[in-house]
Amino acid sequence: MSAKDVAAKAGVSRAAVSRTFTPGASVSPETRSKVLEAAEALGYEVNHLARGLIRQQSGIVALVVAQLATPYRSELVRALTDQLQAAGKVAILINTDRSDSTVDMALQQAIRYRADAAIVLSGMPERSITELCHRNGLRLVLINRDDSHTSSIQIRLNDAEAARLGLIAFVRSGCKKLALATSEAGTPSLVAREQSFLAEAGKRGIDVICERYGPTGYESGLVLGERLLVRPDRPDAVFCTTDLLACGVMDAARHRFSLAIPDDLSIIGFDNIPQAGWEAYQLTTFTQPVEDIAAAAMDWLSHTETQEKPHVVHLTATMAWRKSVRSGKP
Repeated sequence: MSAKDVAAKAGVSRAAVSRTFTPGASVSPETRSKVLEAAEALGYEVNHLARGLIRQQSGIVALVVAQLATPYRSELVRALTDQLQAAGKVAILINTDRSDSTVDMALQQAIRYRADAAIVLSGMPERSITELCHRNGLRLVLINRDDSHTSSIQIRLNDAEAARLGLIAFVRSGCKKLALATSEAGTPSLVAREQSFLAEAGKRGIDVICERYGPTGYESGLVLGERLLVRPDRPDAVFCTTDLLACGVMDAARHRFSLAIPDDLSIIGFDNIPQAGWEAYQLTTFTQPVEDIAAAAMDWLSHTETQEKPHVVHLTATMAWRKSVRSGKP
């Protein structure tokens, strides 16, 4: 079914059909009514992709994502796609691992499909790839990353401040032997949380036991819990750089060492995934503001001006206080 068919049924020109479906175009009420009635009768839908390519705006936004199965990542993708769709954008999901090569390939795919922008939640694309994106008019949304490029927005959290507050919470709760559990992923967010927690501890003259292991997942948390809790100088508090790690540490403590949370061991995580609020965990953690992240991305994408410098947005991860720390709020 084509616009030509609609024009014939409505008894108007092909140009009148085009103007009817072009926002802001001039068309008389009578003509608009005829066209819309004919389109509904024929089941006609505008080919937005073809129209967008003519205008050099496809409306396509590529989401480059790794570890899609993790609760935080899937919740962020949901929030982003909800807001993209509400804005009339088409989201295409490119699932990658964390390696540079797969992210580079994903961005090249987005360019081939004439995407307007890419929202990068993973990896560290080579500068040559991002420059190629810019030459092709592809704008970049960089979430929780420390690289920067022109025609891009960096959306960052207060990871360092949150980790500092986590340490203060342990101290005010009377915890004496502190530990930090993290993965070997080495992402900017995880590194910032680790460094800030250790820095605050150093200011207070507190020694911190550090354990790092594997990918950022529940299974790694189990291993980290085993390593920490088998020690003769077993900690009484553990800051975990993500909630999945925290859940693993908690289960290792309870089921492998018969420890009570929080009486024997206090734990704080980061992300506030749905599981953190389950009765089995009731984890004190920091909330990733996924709706605010998505809104910041959409607000920036709605403005088409070319920018010489990256735009930076700082958001706050607030503390969600539950039952995994011994006593009152910090």
